[in-house]
Amino acid sequence: MAFNISEFRSKALTSAGARPNLFEVTLTGVTAVTGLTDGEFQFSCKASAIPTSTIGVVEVPYFGRNIKVLGNKTFDNWSITVINDEDFKYRNAMENWMAKMSTHVGNKVTVGQTFGSGDNLYGQGVVTHFSKAGTSDVKIATYNFVNIFPVSISEIALEWGSNDTIEEFTVEFGYDYWTHAEASDTTS
Repeated sequence: MAFNISEFRSKALTSAGARPNLFEVTLTGVTAVTGLTDGEFQFSCKASAIPTSTIGVVEVPYFGRNIKVLGNKTFDNWSITVINDEDFKYRNAMENWMAKMSTHVGNKVTVGQTFGSGDNLYGQGVVTHFSKAGTSDVKIATYNFVNIFPVSISEIALEWGSNDTIEEFTVEFGYDYWTHAEASDTTS
């Protein structure tokens, strides 16, 4: 096959390629533990990822050889990067959420907060990927993270030489599972 840019464009990039900077992240169901209202967080989330999908492999020995069969699906932590403002609103919200799950001194759940069905320590996260059409109603993918909770908050590096930058930090969430709605299911 000879190199042909027109053929590549017509077969590999029929819609001119998805753009990784057209997305938003929303957190819902965590107002009680963070103080953030549903949808408030989306403007401060600078980076996210579409999640990894992994199915384990079980090796079964048979007459000196191993055959591979399907194992269990596993879910890696979900990471986001958050812009920090001088009010520390989102940093404080994440720290408070973690503190309500396990206090710093007593290593216990905050009074009135419990884990379990219908619990308010778990939230929902959504990554919505938009089309380059420029309108928020053209979604190309939506990923829903079920029962999220923060498992780590990164440091914020302070340095005298860091001029003309805005602080940011990373939050990793554990969750039960994620679901994916394809473009045909999410387009308004």
